Amino acid sequence: MPDFRDRATLEQMLAAPPFHQVMGYQLGEIDPERGMLEVIQPYGDHVHRLEGAEQIHGGVIASLIDVAGTFAMVAHLQKGVPTVDLRVDYLRPAFGSDLTARATVRKAGRTVGTVDIEVHDSTGRHIAMGRALFATGG
Repeated sequence: MPDFRDRATLEQMLAAPPFHQVMGYQLGEIDPERGMLEVIQPYGDHVHRLEGAEQIHGGVIASLIDVAGTFAMVAHLQKGVPTVDLRVDYLRPAFGSDLTARATVRKAGRTVGTVDIEVHDSTGRHIAMGRALFATGG
């Protein structure tokens, strides 16, 4: 069984899905003992809301929140988990910047786990926040 707390294993898992490859996700800081993990969304034309605009599409931000929450829970529980609910609150638009999602496991219960996620741009501005629920049982 792979060690989902190992950085190399997590990086390999993060890079594997075709969608993740398109997005270019990178692993940031990880602390599985605290239930914290960061995923970075590099800025590029592929994240634009409109062609030629620097504003980042909201779906890109929502996907980043989901991926960061999933990987925080995977590292914490040492197993894969499906998302069962996702909430995203957009606080301000993001323009021309890498984004970092910091996910923190709040509870990993027998059937459901909860992760809170904050997204910041490269200047530290708080762009969005989310909460994701994951099926932990089974």
